[in-house]
Amino acid sequence: MSDVSLGDSFRSVAVRGAPARRFMAFLGPGYLVATGYMDPGNWATALAGGSKFGTALLFVAVISSLMAILLQSLSARLALATGRDLAQLCRDVLPRPVAWVLWLIAETAIIATDLAEVIGAAIGLELLFGIPLMFGVVLTALDVFLVLALQRLGFRWLEAFVGALLIVIAVAFAGQLVLARPEFAEIARGLSPTRELFTNNDMLYIALGILGATVMPHNLYLHSGAVLTRDVGPTIADKREAIGFATIDSTIALAFALVINGSILVLAAAVFHANGEHHVAELQEAHRLIAPLLGSVMAAHLFGVALLACGLNSTVTATLAGQIVMEGFVKMRLSPVARRLFTRLFAIGPAILVIFLAGEQATGRLLVASQVVLSFALPFAVVPLVWMTGSRALMGELRAPRWVTALAALVALAIIALNVKFLWDAAAGG
Repeated sequence: MSDVSLGDSFRSVAVRGAPARRFMAFLGPGYLVATGYMDPGNWATALAGGSKFGTALLFVAVISSLMAILLQSLSARLALATGRDLAQLCRDVLPRPVAWVLWLIAETAIIATDLAEVIGAAIGLELLFGIPLMFGVVLTALDVFLVLALQRLGFRWLEAFVGALLIVIAVAFAGQLVLARPEFAEIARGLSPTRELFTNNDMLYIALGILGATVMPHNLYLHSGAVLTRDVGPTIADKREAIGFATIDSTIALAFALVINGSILVLAAAVFHANGEHHVAELQEAHRLIAPLLGSVMAAHLFGVALLACGLNSTVTATLAGQIVMEGFVKMRLSPVARRLFTRLFAIGPAILVIFLAGEQATGRLLVASQVVLSFALPFAVVPLVWMTGSRALMGELRAPRWVTALAALVALAIIALNVKFLWDAAAGG
């Protein structure tokens, strides 16, 4: 099989007709990426941050989303300009030992992501259908057949499935916010940066979790592979147009994801923090408290439906990202079933172990920790991306403008600085 991204899906979506029709052909990959910005791990960090600090971390969610919009646009640009995804280019242009290290870090990030999905989907099954958490964790491995069926139908069907579940999630959160009636003054205060972020290590820890749950490293690989499913023409003009369309697609999708992420944090602030519940980090506890605090059983049902939808959606995108990373870095092609079972094996084990040793009440801490792992893995995807998209030798006329490269480099430095500060404070006993 030829060395292309996502096998049979490569250039399977036609880009033809009038400009409006060509633009419509590019709607899809951005929403696959947006799914990763509202997965169960994101829920856990947003709930923990909102219940403990109110809306103070809303600013972090907004800044993280703006970072994501910039970096995802670079990911699409890289792929459409070169015809190669980020993983393939790391293998092609970097020294082999460096590429192998980056591959191992990327796989670790995907396993951390899958861990969050395993726990989140299992909790959703428990809340809605009463399935015991331990059994639900094992049951999540069966979702591989869903991914397989969608891929056989075609890439556009897979994107449509993801889009439909995103609508379900949005409706569920809209209903909960209507019931919660948050104060707009508190939301406005949360949009301003707080100095406490640099003095309170607990706040910094959750902020890193929000960052890792928002700007997810596997999404950079996923986006670069997903846009290559579009059959873009060979000319510079064709590619330039495609980059513009793909950037609009991802920007709209990530703005939508920001609204959902902000809604989770605002909901936690309005329902839990405002009522003196400052330590809600477990999804089960949030589900148990939300109905009596809002005076509506419907709120709890909406919470469970949205959580399960997030888990199912994240399943699809993590499998695709895993395919792109493994095929790109080491040319190892596995069927979607084998790939899903491979990552699930490494995710289900820790989940079962934690539930067995520490009980269900420890799952929230495990979710937040998994997102912090993603934050530490993030620079190892961002730095190669920024360097490559700024390279004239690699990108030619389609390289990123210098101001975009400079801004992305500042983003990378900020992520690294926050990670180093947290490790320094932790080592010092902070």
